[in-house]
Amino acid sequence: MGGPERDARDVNGSEMAAASGTGVDVSVLVPVLNEERHIRESVEAMRAQRFDGEVEFLFADGGSADATKAILLEMASVDPRIRVFDNPRARTPSGLNVCLRHARGEYVARMDAHTFYPPGYLADGVARLSRGDTKWVSGPAVPQPTGRVSRAVALALASPLGRGGARKWASEPGGPAEIELDSGVFAGVWRREDVLGFGGWDEAWPQNQDAEMAGRFLGAGEKLICLPDMAAHYIPRNTLRGLFRQYHNYGYYRIATARRHPHTLRRTHALPPAVTITCLAAIAAPRPIRLLARLGVLMYAAALGVATVRALRSAADPGDALTLPAVLLAMHMGNGVGMIRGSVKMGPPWAAIATAAGQAELTERLAPEPERVWAPSLDADA
Repeated sequence: MGGPERDARDVNGSEMAAASGTGVDVSVLVPVLNEERHIRESVEAMRAQRFDGEVEFLFADGGSADATKAILLEMASVDPRIRVFDNPRARTPSGLNVCLRHARGEYVARMDAHTFYPPGYLADGVARLSRGDTKWVSGPAVPQPTGRVSRAVALALASPLGRGGARKWASEPGGPAEIELDSGVFAGVWRREDVLGFGGWDEAWPQNQDAEMAGRFLGAGEKLICLPDMAAHYIPRNTLRGLFRQYHNYGYYRIATARRHPHTLRRTHALPPAVTITCLAAIAAPRPIRLLARLGVLMYAAALGVATVRALRSAADPGDALTLPAVLLAMHMGNGVGMIRGSVKMGPPWAAIATAAGQAELTERLAPEPERVWAPSLDADA
């Protein structure tokens, strides 16, 4: 993981000037890489936003090997609202910062090319920001599955075992009009000056970069708001291998985020590494510990069984529910292995563990020194 090199809040220059007078109200920031199959559909969905103002769509291409950039340039030639830039570092946070550097709107919104946003996403986000008391407004993530494993992921995220303590997933019908989030966030809408004031996206975080930035907002006492009406649909992984890899990366960078921002670690984050260690101990630990671990594995298996029975009631295809245990295991083991690997490589997040345990005095003693945000793509000459 690259170390912080500079504080993005020190950036100056013409492209960092105030956005007033540009005629643009909202800049949509979209990092892209090899999105040829769906990019036209994604852009059309973005352009369908119902917003009473001027919107521009900024795309940062990370060196796509397919026709993604050519398609975007073609669309930009007939729609001046579309602007296309290169993202030489090819990472998601770098692409977001490239777009942020060129953004001309008073507000900015992150959108992903493989996610579909409701027509009122921008309008609702800007309206809620305008009411005050928050600098970050987002919507819940709604799975839009495409295959059996993908559908089982949707079932998993509808269950406490798959959702954990995160509140960014779709809320129940009849729930509150808005939800206050912790660092578990899904994109969002902000004032441009606020994102710049907090340093932009840290480019040392190829995964979980929104959670890391949320940690900075929360650490400054800001409130993060989720509006159910801003729910966005995304396509979950459709292979167990891909799902394991995804959650492994989440776990690894969850440790990095917890080390920098101890307040972002929830007690429920302990479940994946606990499951992973218990499964390993059930195989290789000394006999007394191995017996206890096997009891723990049986309890975990029973919890998977209960989740499966409940999923059978709502699943359109029983086969999707029967795939649920494998999906939950891939999510938990992937996340657990990632967190363990992160703790070994970077060191355990002791201050975060103390925070989750409610040990405020110990947290204060173990709290890390503030780190600068590494955001080189915000430089005008990047």
